[in-house]
Amino acid sequence: MLTLIKIEWLKIKKYPAFWWMLGIVALTYPGVNSMFYYGYEKATNGKEMTNNIAKFLLGNPFSFPESWHSVAYFSSFFILLPSILVIMLVTNEYNFKTHRQNIIDGWSRQQYITSKLFDVLIVSLIVTFVYVLAAAGFGVYADSTSVSQWTAQLQYIPLFLLQTFAQLSIAFLLGYLVKKAFIALGIFLFYYLVIENIAVAYARFKLNDIGRFLPFEISDRIIPAPAFFSRFGKDAKASYDHALSLIPEHVVYTILLTTAIWLICYAVHKRRDL
Repeated sequence: MLTLIKIEWLKIKKYPAFWWMLGIVALTYPGVNSMFYYGYEKATNGKEMTNNIAKFLLGNPFSFPESWHSVAYFSSFFILLPSILVIMLVTNEYNFKTHRQNIIDGWSRQQYITSKLFDVLIVSLIVTFVYVLAAAGFGVYADSTSVSQWTAQLQYIPLFLLQTFAQLSIAFLLGYLVKKAFIALGIFLFYYLVIENIAVAYARFKLNDIGRFLPFEISDRIIPAPAFFSRFGKDAKASYDHALSLIPEHVVYTILLTTAIWLICYAVHKRRDL
């Protein structure tokens, strides 16, 4: 198993797009959170009554321990970027016929899929590491006096890792089945940005929220909107508390869906003509 990890790492670390995409992620995650942070600063800094009201309502979503939650939520908007990388990695295996070479070199079909699972896991861990750095940085910068509370919401780190791995697994499945990068990316972007968002919104109001069982929405709900959203009225508080109560349930759904995705990959590759 360690040999597979080493081989896959040697393979992907020589892929320029891997470093370009990770560089973009490393800039995007702190960047998008900086945008929300400075919006918060603009709304709350000042002596006007509106500034005081905003500060009372919002608290400080970027100080510890809330930074773990807030940064995870805002960063999750951009899972699209590492998803593109995963699709490129798997489709390149077919474009350059390296999947055949692995089998010729003595790998079993099961080992090949296991190596791809490690690819997705490596990308997920790196993305999570970037998130941890961003959340910790904002926690210290936003309010250095809150550092003593930094351990209070650490559960959002494994939740973010699970969400990232689950959604990248969906991207991998699509790239693996389609094999063509351009087509797979087109399908992924259209579904991720358009179809599922429309379906989730429609189901929330018309179909008793059945849209929460759609592929991306299942894992999206393990990181609900930050706590300050709950301060805009009684209904918002009830909605937030309900979202928190559903996290364990959606963790189970996410694990089941992700397991099913990889079992499908193993089953298909066992029978697929190479």
